[in-house]
Amino acid sequence: MSDAPTVAVFRPDDDRLERARELLADLGAEPVPDPMLAVEATDATPRTDADYVVFTSKTGAELVSAAGWEPSGETVCAIGPATADALREEGYAVDLVPEEFTSSGLVAALSDAVDGARVEVARSDHGSPVLLEGLENAGAYVHETILYRLVRPEGSGESAQLAADGDLDTACFTSSLTVEHFLEAAAERGIREDALAGLADATVGVIGEPTAETAAEQGIDVDVVPEEATFETLARETLAATPVPTE
Repeated sequence: MSDAPTVAVFRPDDDRLERARELLADLGAEPVPDPMLAVEATDATPRTDADYVVFTSKTGAELVSAAGWEPSGETVCAIGPATADALREEGYAVDLVPEEFTSSGLVAALSDAVDGARVEVARSDHGSPVLLEGLENAGAYVHETILYRLVRPEGSGESAQLAADGDLDTACFTSSLTVEHFLEAAAERGIREDALAGLADATVGVIGEPTAETAAEQGIDVDVVPEEATFETLARETLAATPVPTE
């Protein structure tokens, strides 16, 4: 048996998955790519009457560019550096990135500025209610535009089988939906309880408290929740907490 820990990674099957694989390999791990999210675009664009426009993903940045969105003086906000970089790559200026790269971090960054303002939140159909509720509580008039839907790819679940067989050392969940889709894939294969037992013996890392809460609700013990909500930090900290496999 290899002394490299097996690490399930659930990123969408695009450059994010490839970068995750390269990072994990560079960190001495054996990546198990098992995409749990696929994107179905709606071709929608943000409303044009907002004072603030909030983006929460690289995918959203790319889709609004493809759909021809042109900002008209709004304050453009990105949930984190990866989203901000994607927006800039598409030619958009980014005005605000919160110190904490989460929905609650965005709310904290905007709460003193949005009372009475129109805020457009442009994201997937599985966005956290924390963002909408927090902005509304700060006095904003909030509208949500669904840029894309997130669905589970056919054939997903290789990592669930490895977990059920006791051959998965580490899992890196990046959203509540990756947790839910992992368990759906396991159930589809008839191995849900065995996969949960396998995760109990593995090191589980998640991005963000909402993901940690979802995992806990589903009976998954979470070992690592990094302060910085990026995949690289998640991978590094979860691997650091993973025992080295032995013969």
